[in-house]
Amino acid sequence: MLLTIDVGNTNITLGLFEGKEVYATFRITTKSNKTSDEYGTLIVDMIRGRGISIENIDNVIVASVVPKVMYSLNSGIIKYLGIEPIIVGVGTKTGIRINRTDPREVGTDRIVDAVAAYEIYGGPCIVIDFGTATTYDLILENGTFEAGVTSPGIKICAKALWNETAKLPEVEIAKPDTILARDTITSMQAGIVYGYIGQTEYIVEHIKKASGIENLKVIATGGMGRIIYENTDCIDIYDSQLTLQGMRLIYEKNKNRK
Repeated sequence: MLLTIDVGNTNITLGLFEGKEVYATFRITTKSNKTSDEYGTLIVDMIRGRGISIENIDNVIVASVVPKVMYSLNSGIIKYLGIEPIIVGVGTKTGIRINRTDPREVGTDRIVDAVAAYEIYGGPCIVIDFGTATTYDLILENGTFEAGVTSPGIKICAKALWNETAKLPEVEIAKPDTILARDTITSMQAGIVYGYIGQTEYIVEHIKKASGIENLKVIATGGMGRIIYENTDCIDIYDSQLTLQGMRLIYEKNKNRK
C-alpha cells in the first residue's frame, strides 16, 4: 500500500492507496511543535485503528507547505514505518511545466493538484483549491502551469468577520435559504457564502477572458469547496480526493528514482 501525506496549513491529510483507489483517509491538526515520536505513534495508531497492518505499507510520499513540521514528520515516518519517504519538491518529476519567474515560489500543494487535474480530467483547465487559502490555477492544454490567483480562504474571511467585530458571533459556514436575511446569524452566513460564490464566479470569468480560452474545465477541491460547487454553475467538477490522487500520480513518476 502507498501512504500519501498532504501537509497543509490547517490539517495534515493522510491517504492510503490500494492500487489507484483510496482505501482510507485520516486527518491530523497541523502543529509544528510535535516530536517525531508523536507523529510516528499517531500515524501508526490511526492506521491500526482501521484494522490495517503497518507491514502492508510499502511506500510513503509527502507534500508539504509547512516547512517547520518536516523534520519531525520525516523522522517519525522513518522511525515508526521504516520507510524513507519521497518528498515532493525541487527535482521531483511531475510532468507539469511551471511558467513562472521563480518556479520555486509555487507551493507543492498547487503542483500536486495541477498534476491530478491535468492527468485525470485533461487540459486546459482551472484548478481551484478551497483550503486555508483559496487558489485558482490555470493549466494549459500542454500541461503548463501558466498562472495563478491566491485569495484568503472562506474560513479566514469568516473568522475575520467575527474576530474583528465586537458584537458579531461565530457562526456555522452554511448557505441560508435566502439572501434576504432577517437576523444576524443568517445575514452573516449570506455575506460569507454568497460573497464567496461571487468571488469564485468573478475570478473564473476573468481568468477565461484574460487567457482567451473559453473552453476551460473548472475543477475544484478542498474542504470548503463542496458548498461553493453546489451553489454555482462555474465549477464543472468537484473532487475531494484530487490532492491525494495527485500525490499518487507523482509517486508513480518517481518511484524508480528513489
